[in-house]
Amino acid sequence: MNTERSQLYYTTVFLHVSFQAIKHSMAGKEENSMPCWLDTNLIMMLSRELQECSMSARPFGDVKQALDTAIYHCGLLLAQCPGALNSQLCRHHLDAIMTPLKDAIAVLAPPAPNSQPSGTLQTYARKLFKGWRNS
Repeated sequence: MNTERSQLYYTTVFLHVSFQAIKHSMAGKEENSMPCWLDTNLIMMLSRELQECSMSARPFGDVKQALDTAIYHCGLLLAQCPGALNSQLCRHHLDAIMTPLKDAIAVLAPPAPNSQPSGTLQTYARKLFKGWRNS
């Protein structure tokens, strides 16, 4: 994973975890219709970070599109925050932000390490060991 992609991956993870923490820290249950108390300054800071992340994602089309979707939903949240949302609608907006972030993370995630050795010596050793176990 190159440096730019790695940094984008970790920034996207940070954003996802941040929005997730905001959602989990909200008072009340999901069905609750209490007014939402979110700090707009925090949401605006995360929105700016989302926009910077999106600009960095230009070479990665699917990632940029997912980040732009998260930016759109963050804008919707900010347009109604504070005071115009109840907790249930606020949670809905936060989920709408986190879903594309999760999609971007999946695209940017480093590939799983190859469990099988790749090389003639390793292949030969694996066959030899397999033959030894069967005898």
